[in-house]
Amino acid sequence: MIYLDNNATTRLDPRVLEAMMPFLTDEYANAASTHPFGLRAHEAVKLARQQMAQLLGCEPQEFIFTSGATEAINLAMKGVAESYSSRGRHIITVQTEHSAVLDVCRFLETQGCEVTYLAVQPDGLLDLATVQQALRPDTILVSVMLVNNETGVIQPIQEIAVLAHAAGALFMTDATQAVGKMPIDVEALGIDLLTCSGHKLYGPKGVGGLYVRQRKPRRVKLAALLHGGGHERGWRSGTLNVPGIVGLGHAAELCRQSMKEEAARIGALRNELEAGLLAIPGTRVNGNREHRFYNTTNILFEGCDSDAMIMGLEGIAVSNGSACTAASVDPSHVLLSMGMDETEAFSCLRFSLGRFNSPEMLVDVIDSAQDIISRLRGYILA
Repeated sequence: MIYLDNNATTRLDPRVLEAMMPFLTDEYANAASTHPFGLRAHEAVKLARQQMAQLLGCEPQEFIFTSGATEAINLAMKGVAESYSSRGRHIITVQTEHSAVLDVCRFLETQGCEVTYLAVQPDGLLDLATVQQALRPDTILVSVMLVNNETGVIQPIQEIAVLAHAAGALFMTDATQAVGKMPIDVEALGIDLLTCSGHKLYGPKGVGGLYVRQRKPRRVKLAALLHGGGHERGWRSGTLNVPGIVGLGHAAELCRQSMKEEAARIGALRNELEAGLLAIPGTRVNGNREHRFYNTTNILFEGCDSDAMIMGLEGIAVSNGSACTAASVDPSHVLLSMGMDETEAFSCLRFSLGRFNSPEMLVDVIDSAQDIISRLRGYILA
């Protein structure tokens, strides 16, 4: 199989699995225990927290472990809504956010919050003037995804954070597609809350984390979702997933060490693949091509159904939307928000490359795409 769906999930790096194995077998103690076995697990968790902090430019105590980005998003947004309710109940986000953010916003609306869903331009980018106009005295949180999971469009979060802070609001980013793959310094970017997930950076599933700013001038208050033991500074109770946490930390360290080289190599592969696919008549790239993540291309294939293309690309894994809404028969909300009609949105494929892709794979992908598209268009004409 040629796997080009790395934005949905990445393969577990064998080196990460090797680091995890002792904590799945012999080193199985609870990290909260005070005997020597527990202390070894505690030290492993401490190292992983340091590795994540080094990757993000934060202090270790500002990073807490969760079961993944979805839980982290729920904790961040619901925690802020509860903690800052006396100041305001207004939240700003974007129509092209991941469903984890949008669904939490819809829930918060049932709890008395007011949410503004900002529209994007046809290229997927936010207009900063739109953000500025939406800010109000009672705005408590602005949440904008760093890298869009479907198009790879990169939002100007540093500038958005400045606007949010000037209005007295906190700034949060869902950085799930970006962490470990591009340099992130939460202090320099003005981020107050950041979410991520291990399985997007060649780590295990079932583990992720939340950065919560604890330094002046904006020490974030956060109400807990889970109670029962006071783990993770009281923000996230529950016995720590030591093997998963070790895997996340080791994956973060491997990413940090190879980030620059990987970006150049994977970016070159993406460009080669994209050029081959765009040579097919009736194709175009969706989203801003300048402010775009190096591993992703989302392409419209005129006159072709995306599900039929996925079925026809035998042995090649690609997608036509977010993996978290894959069971839905609705068109991509991201592409619709960029101004596409439903027919166009149902004619798009996302190709997302990663660490384990090679140049040799691309020829097969391009040839297979040309073949299936010719056949599908032939059926229509017939």
